Amino acid sequence: MEIKNYKHKIIEIVRFHEVDILGVCNNAVYFNYFEDARIKYLQDIKKLFTMKEFLEGDSFFIMVHNESDYIESTHLDDELNIYTRIEFIKNSSFGFRHLVEKNNTRKVIARGGGVVVHINRITKKSIPIPNEFYEAVLKFEKHVEIIRST
Repeated sequence: MEIKNYKHKIIEIVRFHEVDILGVCNNAVYFNYFEDARIKYLQDIKKLFTMKEFLEGDSFFIMVHNESDYIESTHLDDELNIYTRIEFIKNSSFGFRHLVEKNNTRKVIARGGGVVVHINRITKKSIPIPNEFYEAVLKFEKHVEIIRST
């Protein structure tokens, strides 16, 4: 999917403690960038659409899958645009996609994604995603696959 299909973006600057002796950003750091982007995405969408049930009280989510493909390295002080979108929503889980673009070249240097599960904070069991979340994401995103089973 192309960057034009991503409506959410955060900016990360590669910091000294994220690079190795050659000045290359460590591959595991991208998962931190993805986490920052996911959290900011959910915070922003919650504000935009005033979702009251989601992520309040006993509502919580946990990562159950992470993936990343690295296309080109990045280095100390590089400015990165992290684009994020929700690709699908199921009954109690949803999937994110990320693109990492090097700001000065506008080249996509990494892709990634992950799946989170909506859980009850106390029981640690999966719980259904509220309808207001489906509605908010569908208003915000253009291409989201809804996979609800009965």
